Amino acid sequence: MKLFDVYAVNDITIVKAKGSYIWDENGLQYLDMYGGHAVISIGHTHPHFVKRITEQLNKIAFYSNSVRIPLQQELAEKLGKVSGREDYQLFLCNSGAEANENALKLASFHTGRKKIIAFRKSFHGRTSLAVAATDNPAIVAPVNQTDNIIFLPFNDEDSLEACFRAQGSEIAAVIIEGIQGVGGINLSKESFLQKIRSLCTQHNAVFIADSVQCGYGRTGKFFSHDYANVDADIYTMAKGMGNGFPVAGIIIAPHLKPRIGMLGTTFGGNPLACAAALAVLEVIEEEKLMENAKNIGDYLLGELKKIPALQNVRGKGLMIGLDVPEELKDLRKDLLFHQHIFTGEAKPNTIRLLPSLALSKKDADEFLESIREELPLSPKEENRKEDIPV
Repeated sequence: MKLFDVYAVNDITIVKAKGSYIWDENGLQYLDMYGGHAVISIGHTHPHFVKRITEQLNKIAFYSNSVRIPLQQELAEKLGKVSGREDYQLFLCNSGAEANENALKLASFHTGRKKIIAFRKSFHGRTSLAVAATDNPAIVAPVNQTDNIIFLPFNDEDSLEACFRAQGSEIAAVIIEGIQGVGGINLSKESFLQKIRSLCTQHNAVFIADSVQCGYGRTGKFFSHDYANVDADIYTMAKGMGNGFPVAGIIIAPHLKPRIGMLGTTFGGNPLACAAALAVLEVIEEEKLMENAKNIGDYLLGELKKIPALQNVRGKGLMIGLDVPEELKDLRKDLLFHQHIFTGEAKPNTIRLLPSLALSKKDADEFLESIREELPLSPKEENRKEDIPV
């Protein structure tokens, strides 16, 4: 049997990882500025993370949700405290797509409606309803196509208001990433998030904050939507929630009520997943990683904006995007194979930076030095170089 070939892969085999670094089978060290799609939140193989999982594995790794699992309540309490949402409710699952799928389903249950507002360049996952709300026809199979998704321009308040005026009584939910990740690090305007909150309240629709990639402290606040000083009705989480262990969840405002059998999952909230998620929150809190993400992120943003060849540098915290002109289209590949640095991309010309929230200034400086080495000097920099006496 061979693998079903759906991934574009680099010819690199990673065998070891620690902190912000990974090593291939030949012992070559790489700086990880991508974290495997924003998954590595507290650093590779963090000692507390390894200890928590190992201890739990020696007790019990799995049982289903047919019995009480005290670690779930422990996780809910810690998550409520760290996120500032102590009055919310937690439903645990396994992936970001599953989190968004359940959030959309819950919104429809709650409102009795079918219509969902999503936005251009959105990405919400690959399962049936999540992919229908994703603005990428190439990954939407015919069976996923539905007239229940309304795609609107991103950050366009007039279009949003017009849609609610015309169809407000049919709209179950609005789903939006605080920062679009796969779409290219596009930041939701604070006023736009506030407008969503206002219209959802006015029309009894559900505001779903997709925080799968842009949440869990990555931007310097627990949820990137928090910069707008609004509370969503449902927040979806995954990626950095387990630092590489498959765990995801949704937190749900108190006015959305559960009923037995409404949602379900076999593996969601298993003891090993809860131990991993607790370890992540404990390290984020103990090591002040949200503060670190903001400080190092601000530093990186400031320094990257000083490099003339880079265009439209944007982001918050350690979720950063930058565009490169056509003549530098191989920059990401050159960083990987010349400088041994992993970064991400968004088509056609965006490099995405999604490193561990524990990234140090030394790591950031290593990246900045490497990217400068790969870029041509501007005329001003060439002149300065020629003026330096040999």
